[in-house]
Amino acid sequence: MPQQPPIRSTPTRPSRPDASMSLLTNVMDHSLDDGYAEAAARKKAAGDGGLPKTLRARMGLALGLVLAALVVTVGAAQARVAAPVVAKEREELIDRIDRETGTADKLEKSVDQLRDDVTTRQREALKHTGDSGQADLVGILSGAVEVHGPGVKLVVNDAKEATTGGDGNPRETSGFSDTGRVRDRDMQRVVNGLWESGAEAISINGQRLTALSAIRAAGDAILVDNKPLVPPYTVLAVGDGQRLSTRFQDSADGLYLHALQENYGIRTAISAEDDLRLPAAPSVIVRTAEPRTEKGTS
Repeated sequence: MPQQPPIRSTPTRPSRPDASMSLLTNVMDHSLDDGYAEAAARKKAAGDGGLPKTLRARMGLALGLVLAALVVTVGAAQARVAAPVVAKEREELIDRIDRETGTADKLEKSVDQLRDDVTTRQREALKHTGDSGQADLVGILSGAVEVHGPGVKLVVNDAKEATTGGDGNPRETSGFSDTGRVRDRDMQRVVNGLWESGAEAISINGQRLTALSAIRAAGDAILVDNKPLVPPYTVLAVGDGQRLSTRFQDSADGLYLHALQENYGIRTAISAEDDLRLPAAPSVIVRTAEPRTEKGTS
């Protein structure tokens, strides 16, 4: 009989579907690994052996209140210690301010006395110039003496709504933010217009103007000889009252003032007066000019 080839046995391999099912079953049966299980066990043990949550919260709140009370107590103690020092420094500052204020008042009083003395001496010097009429004229024109007589009273005031005005107007570039406010250059034109119209003496809010007077601006204030003025601005001009009023209103400066009233709401009022009194200007420096003669050459 012919011999049959030996039959070799082949080892069997597990099929892939069976292995996948085994892994999935293992994952589903053991959803938490040993680490998670141990952590959960420790947390459970601590919760069972610790304090109740309400008591723990109360202890935390009490500790917070104790800390807050400690901070407040320390702050109050420090403030109590520093209070006498602060009070002493405040009293010293008040005493110093009082002393400096008293010194300034004395100096201002001395300046006023010296100014009055200088004014008196200037008037006496003008009386002894030889020609009384010429001396009176010089005193009036220089502002060294008081004057009274007929003239014009002109009141210039800001607009009721000082914030109104057109955008892009050139008046907005002169330092003031409001176009409805009277400015230093407006008062300059008013004064120059009154001089040109025949005024013999002018004052603004009681401040006598001289040939050396300056009308300037400092911030929102108008200064006349470095003294701030408050609106309304009352301008007194001694001269031929009705004629002076008419000439000024018809002049270029008078029309300029009228344009300010029409366009920006600046308030003005002008009237002829029978008797105006203007004070003398303080600290007028009197200078005497003499004609210079040149000798002829031979």
